[in-house]
Amino acid sequence: MAIKRRVRTVLALSITTALLATGCSGGESEEPAESELYKNPVTLTWWHNASEDGPGKEYWQKVAKDFNALHPTVTIEIEGIETNQLQRTRLPAALLSNDPPDIFQAWGGGEIREQVEAGYLKDITEQVKDEVANIGGAAEIWAVDGKQYGLPFRMGIEGIWYNKDMFAQAGITAPPTTFDELNDAVTKLKAINVVPIAVGAGDKWPAAHWWYNFALRACSVDTLKKAAKDLDFEDPCFLKAGEDLKAFIDTKPFQNNFIATPGQNDPTSANGLLANGKAAMELMGDWNKGTLDNVAEDQEKLNSFIGWFPVPAISGSPGDPKAALGGGDGFACAKNAPAECVEFLKYIVSPEVQKGYAETGQGLPAAKGAEDGVKDPALRSILEATTSATYVQLWLDTAFGSTVGNAMNDGIVAIFAGNGTPQQVVDAMKSAARK
Repeated sequence: MAIKRRVRTVLALSITTALLATGCSGGESEEPAESELYKNPVTLTWWHNASEDGPGKEYWQKVAKDFNALHPTVTIEIEGIETNQLQRTRLPAALLSNDPPDIFQAWGGGEIREQVEAGYLKDITEQVKDEVANIGGAAEIWAVDGKQYGLPFRMGIEGIWYNKDMFAQAGITAPPTTFDELNDAVTKLKAINVVPIAVGAGDKWPAAHWWYNFALRACSVDTLKKAAKDLDFEDPCFLKAGEDLKAFIDTKPFQNNFIATPGQNDPTSANGLLANGKAAMELMGDWNKGTLDNVAEDQEKLNSFIGWFPVPAISGSPGDPKAALGGGDGFACAKNAPAECVEFLKYIVSPEVQKGYAETGQGLPAAKGAEDGVKDPALRSILEATTSATYVQLWLDTAFGSTVGNAMNDGIVAIFAGNGTPQQVVDAMKSAARK
């Protein structure tokens, strides 16, 4: 909504300045001298998206407790909120109010640019120079006009999580590397009465990511960079993405009633179907291992069959076949949050805390020095795939900002529902860009 290579590469990522379109600074704030920090009691409110009981939620609780042990004057009140609700409803409303959370999930790109232009975020540039240097190029996604407004704790590309046992039963000897091979795999899985691919179109964004990947294959890297910078969607490749998606949907690769299926965090959700052996594949980011663990009825069995492979290429398409779609999760501080908020953010992205995060299996860390925490074989596959990715495109709804992103996602889901067209997606994006 959710680290790509060897986190070193993750950081060395060639993230386009297109994602850093112009934005006005939210204004400089007076920060106390370091010697004045932690002298008076402070309560920080922290909103994140680890809303379900499990390793992710437990780890953030530990991080807050450990920080409090180091700095007893700082109390941290945590609220875990489901991603869609947090990103689309709770956070926008809170930022408009006079009482936003002090530190909260931030997805970077066009979305953070909008928040900066509205004057919601604290400029943390001077305080986090060391952390930015350690994270590297990925930190730029949380910067606007050369100023830093947030930091990532997770970075990764997405791909297709799959059931290796089902593949073997269907006679699929190797993960697909092209969409022709993926279509062939779908046919073979249907032949043994297995749902080929689970998708949570009920939450919109999991379905929209299929369109994003078709756009990544249909559009050149330069076209995508220009679109993110100028919100220019005139190139016919955006229409082609919708046409390719519709053709794929027409092959019926998804489960019944996919339009009402939630994406995550429930045994009946798309990742619940994969985790519990009721579907063979799911397109999702690196964080998916953690959510699969949360909904699996038999985690040991899940670990025995789960695998991951990059999104296949499309033969003859203009897009770079080794490009990948990716992004991450980060945190930002509200403009008027106390200085301790920035110190807590720096603590979250410190190598030791990042290593602990990696060990939870919830995703890949953004900080150098935390790579050894990645133990899960599927997550290590993502690290390796990221190393070979020639370009990583930020999630399109994040890159284009929430106004265009929401309109785009609505149009894409209409294609899934059978009452929308590829042209309507492009028209909705153009219309939203003019607002």
